[in-house]
Amino acid sequence: MSQYELAIWFVGLIGEAIAIGLLLYRRASKILPVFCLFLGWTILSDVIMMILSREIGARDPNRYTQIYMVEISLDFCVQFAVLVELAWSVLRPIRASLPRRTILVISAIFLLMGAAVWPIAGKLALSGPTHQWHILMQLQQSFSILRVLFVLVLAGFSQLLAIGWRDRELQVATGLGFYSLMSLGVTILHTHHATATVYHNVDQLVPASYFCSLIYWIMSFAQQEAPRQEFTPRMETFLLAVSGAARANRMTLEQLRKSSK
Repeated sequence: MSQYELAIWFVGLIGEAIAIGLLLYRRASKILPVFCLFLGWTILSDVIMMILSREIGARDPNRYTQIYMVEISLDFCVQFAVLVELAWSVLRPIRASLPRRTILVISAIFLLMGAAVWPIAGKLALSGPTHQWHILMQLQQSFSILRVLFVLVLAGFSQLLAIGWRDRELQVATGLGFYSLMSLGVTILHTHHATATVYHNVDQLVPASYFCSLIYWIMSFAQQEAPRQEFTPRMETFLLAVSGAARANRMTLEQLRKSSK
């Protein structure tokens, strides 16, 4: 690791710690606890993996690769939970009127979206030393595409969802979306033949983009969040109708199961 990479890594840890501190200070951690967990998990995993890379990476690369696969798999689980939390938090104005299982429906929607982008991610993912490695890289690209799509949907429907750039949900999603978009761009560039030096230089865009997202989050979290606006009556009626239809379909399926028995 070069001095530049080490500096970015160290400053990134400080930035994540500052972002967590601001979220706690602004009491946004009550609204987005999973995102706070994500930042804390990133700090912990980065430190552990840095230590292991120096202690094990040079002596036993295969063992380090296995540890990395476990770490990145856990990271995917946390990322998925962050997306579900952001979507659930956007519905705060009417959350009390929604069924308790709505969060499960949101999770299922993200899973379906992930299944839809899976073939695209497979073409973007680089081939690794093993099939398992390629699957993990495909998962990584799938989550990057999901995060980009999520921020585009939030930004596109911000008026209907009564959220703006001063709302924490859109701030968090924007930072994740920018970082994910840069990651996808780097992956696409990797599909072109280039020298090892060019590959390495292109890779530096990923941590640099995440560092930019951290700066954006720090600047955003340092400001007081705007009071959350209520949904328009038309939008509230639409969301409740969709939720009611989903609940009615579920009850119908349960009744059909009982009658078939």
